[in-house]
Amino acid sequence: MTETATRRGLLAGAAASGALAGTAAAEETPWRAEYWAEKGPVRLALYRKRIGAPQPGETPKPVLFLVHGSSNSALPSYDLTVPGKGEYSLMNVFARLGYDVWTLDHENYGRSSRTAGNSDIASGADDLAAALPLVLRESGAARVHMLGSSSGALRAAVFAARDPAKVDRLVLSAFTYTGRDSPTLAERAKRLPEYRASNRRRRDRAMIRSIFTRDMPGTSDMAVAEALADAELVHGEEIPTGTYLDMTANLPVVQPEAVKSPVLLVRGEHDGIAAVADLQDFFARLPNGDKQFISLAHAAHSLDMGLNRAQFWHVVQAFLAMPAPVGA
Repeated sequence: MTETATRRGLLAGAAASGALAGTAAAEETPWRAEYWAEKGPVRLALYRKRIGAPQPGETPKPVLFLVHGSSNSALPSYDLTVPGKGEYSLMNVFARLGYDVWTLDHENYGRSSRTAGNSDIASGADDLAAALPLVLRESGAARVHMLGSSSGALRAAVFAARDPAKVDRLVLSAFTYTGRDSPTLAERAKRLPEYRASNRRRRDRAMIRSIFTRDMPGTSDMAVAEALADAELVHGEEIPTGTYLDMTANLPVVQPEAVKSPVLLVRGEHDGIAAVADLQDFFARLPNGDKQFISLAHAAHSLDMGLNRAQFWHVVQAFLAMPAPVGA
């Protein structure tokens, strides 16, 4: 079966089933595994979920690689459990839709190596370059779909521009291009001397809570903030400053003309980082005609952790399952 046919089948199957509700796949517990990749002396922790363990000779599933942002590591970002509040694991959602889902802890995050570096966006793209050979070997896929959120979207875009042969469809969630008209980045820039002076910043429970309140309170359940903090703070209260420094002093870090993949730009209506005019400029300059720009109502920066996260799942799923254009 070709990947295009696989995508078409996934889309048709999800539509017929009400996009997961009431299906056997919605109840199935994904198989999971952990791996290590090496970036020189740096060890990078990778995590994988899919329905069923890999079998010799099977047709590879389409791979979706998730890239985390500035303030939280991979599993709290994409495989979070919030008791009594429904599904918050993006890994589970897309594993049940038929994808082979991967993510990693970037250098100085989660279980990956601690170094003296500041783990800026370029370093994050290097992490992806180190991880992808392992992902392709283990999955049997030739390319991956990639989804990045916030600074993770910047890491994903930089990697896709560097190595377009490895990236199929690219989802950039809560992305920023130049940072123009971003109240969050303007406020963050007031601390620019701190980011330049130190490779670490404090990220405590109060800061994690602020992710859910700074744009539009009421777009998320604060129980999610507490569960995220519980999962993340086991790794400590200090994280790298590199992505904050890049997003306040060094934008743009990628030019749209260099991104050759099909692209979905998706933002929340109330996102204080992903400003509409800035994204429209980036979108207009993307060279691939297979592109979409979607804004989701009653949503803020963290689309996959909001009350309307099912809308985010829907638009991402529809984009990844898009049949290839005929005659292109």
